[in-house]
Amino acid sequence: MKIGAIELPNGLFVAPMAGVTDRPFRQLCRRLGAGYAVSEMVTSKRELWQTLKTSRRADHAGEAAPIAVQIAGVDPAEMADAARYNIDRGAQVIDINMGCPAKKVCKRWAGSALMQNEALALAIVEAVVAACAPQGVPVTLKMRSGWCAAERNAVRIARAAAGAGVAMLVVHGRTREQGYGGAAEYETVAAVKAAVDVPVVANGDIATPERARAVLEATGADALMIGRAAQGRPWIFREIGHYLAHGEPLAPPTTLEVKTWLIGHLADHLALYGEQTGVRSARKHIGWAVHALPGGAAFRAAMNRIDEPALQVRAVADYFDALAERHVLLPAANDEGPDFAFGAASRA
Repeated sequence: MKIGAIELPNGLFVAPMAGVTDRPFRQLCRRLGAGYAVSEMVTSKRELWQTLKTSRRADHAGEAAPIAVQIAGVDPAEMADAARYNIDRGAQVIDINMGCPAKKVCKRWAGSALMQNEALALAIVEAVVAACAPQGVPVTLKMRSGWCAAERNAVRIARAAAGAGVAMLVVHGRTREQGYGGAAEYETVAAVKAAVDVPVVANGDIATPERARAVLEATGADALMIGRAAQGRPWIFREIGHYLAHGEPLAPPTTLEVKTWLIGHLADHLALYGEQTGVRSARKHIGWAVHALPGGAAFRAAMNRIDEPALQVRAVADYFDALAERHVLLPAANDEGPDFAFGAASRA
């Protein structure tokens, strides 16, 4: 699997998720089997580049290559400048956000709202590719199947983007209208794959190894991008990788393994955000990790009252040590989404 000239170790990718895929989380997923991870989106607005939020997102200290940064905006010149800004700070791949369904993004006509204006979308692609080409940095594009069920225009945009020099396309099998509700469909992913010569990545509702293999077989996609299923279960990448390679499930990690990974992640998280902000923002990661475990709800409630980093780390360690003493096993990956039925798009 390659993005331009960049060779990746596998085709299992971490999706960019605002407030989630910061540098510590990307590094954790990479250690647990992901071959590639994309940053949280960075705004194209120059006046916001020096804010603490954006400066954290542009900090790639210690991050393994390739460093991929997603940029978001609506003005071609601003997006080109944002690409250059992030390349200067270490980005080796620039990803264009045309998939975010959040209202606060779409109301500014950014994210998946760009799919309603194909001329502007193509102008942005052309400007970003032109800015990145002199530095040998490939450009990728993440989009949805369309704006709404009546207008799934991913294939048209994919053809235009590939023709303009985009090196890889990621297609989330939902429309902007769906948000994250309903079921992802994969016919649009397959249609995009058939329409272009660049690598195509399938995204949406990939929560188990079995689903991962089914999506690859149904779409012919070159790789898979996983988002929400990695929240609290970042080892899903090694589970999928093992299943694709060997055709059999990988045993879930032990509670002590998860304890080690989570405490290491907490250390990296606190180092990036500082103690006060880090303790609060780490709570969601801890909550996801214990969600399906015995006493998880009570532990999350107690965790939300802890404001000291050392106490937070100790509480996590004690919780998982107690599970280990009781020989509690982690649950296997569970596909809680709707049954996978290739052909959903035509019936929607």
